[in-house]
Amino acid sequence: MSHDVVEKNIGLMAILVVIVISFGGLAEIVPLYFMEDTTKPVEGLKPYTAMQLEGRDIYIREACNACHSQMIRPFRAETERYGHYSVAGEFVYDHPFLWGSKRTGPDLARVGGRYSDDWHEAHLINPRDVVPESNMPTFGFLLRNELTGEDTPKKMKVLRTLGVPYTDADIAGAADAVKGKTEMKALIAYLQHLGTAVSIR
Repeated sequence: MSHDVVEKNIGLMAILVVIVISFGGLAEIVPLYFMEDTTKPVEGLKPYTAMQLEGRDIYIREACNACHSQMIRPFRAETERYGHYSVAGEFVYDHPFLWGSKRTGPDLARVGGRYSDDWHEAHLINPRDVVPESNMPTFGFLLRNELTGEDTPKKMKVLRTLGVPYTDADIAGAADAVKGKTEMKALIAYLQHLGTAVSIR
């Protein structure tokens, strides 16, 4: 088939482009499903608790991931500032991944345990009280919003179908674990968990 035929026939060209992209995509994506580094959890990784899971959903709802990435790249400048670079096995239970690439604020992949709960609360209520140059919006309203726990067991059941190893006991106790707690507590629980379950810290 000559180039002239392909170049003059838009329909044929589109079909050939789709075929080439499909083969290229398969060659890049399929092998990842068979690599243990990308599919096996790192040692010590546990699924999110009910509070952490709710906190993660609040983190997504409030678009925290629009300004904060959760993926430390393997470059000296990154590892010196944030800690050990991120590895795929850390994110096996994350649906969806929150790696991101936008950093209006710092990367949060290893923020767990770096600050106290009180620091996080003060920072979320008014970021400039603890980081004067911050341009982060305030999230004080999270103190007024309480969790009902009504949907937490459903979320865990769905995640279990995706391979997250939640037990029946985890699911049964999920609603009680979060009911009446503030969204602020849940978000802080999530932030305090980030990067802590991994021995590479």
